[in-house]
Amino acid sequence: GQGVEVARITLDVGVGTFRPVEVDDPAEHVMHAETYDVPAAAADAVNRARAEGRRVWAVGTTVVRTLESAAEDDGSVRPGAGRTDLFIRPPYRFRAVDALLTNFHLPRSTLLMLVCAFGGYERVMRAYRHAVDEAYGFYSYGDAMAVV
Repeated sequence: GQGVEVARITLDVGVGTFRPVEVDDPAEHVMHAETYDVPAAAADAVNRARAEGRRVWAVGTTVVRTLESAAEDDGSVRPGAGRTDLFIRPPYRFRAVDALLTNFHLPRSTLLMLVCAFGGYERVMRAYRHAVDEAYGFYSYGDAMAVV
C-alpha cells in the first residue's frame, strides 16, 4: 500500500566497473562500455512515476547508469537496448533518478564519483568518514546507504 512499484532493467556489468581511476584528472579516464536493456514496462513505470511526482529510486549505481543512459533531456526514459560508456561524475545533471540506494564504494572508483555527483562531494565524504569511524563494511558485500 505505499505506492512502491518495482521495475527491472539490465546492465551487463564489465570488469571495467571495478577498475580504479588512475589519472589525476577524471576527465581523462577512459570509461568502459557496457550493454543495457530497459524493457518497455520498466520505461513506462519510470515515466509514470515521474509524471505522478513520485521519486524514482535506483537500487545500485548500475541502475543509475542505465536509466541516465536511456534518459531524454526532459527526464523521460526511452525503452530499448544499447551500449553505454557514460561516466557520471561531478558536475553531472541527473535527469531520471531522484534517489539512490548503494553500498560504500572504494576510493578512486568511478562508482564513488557517481555517488559524489549524486549526493554532493562534501556530504558523501561526511557519510564515508562516519562509515569508517563506525567500521561499516565497504564494497559489494558491505553496508548500504540511501542518498536522497
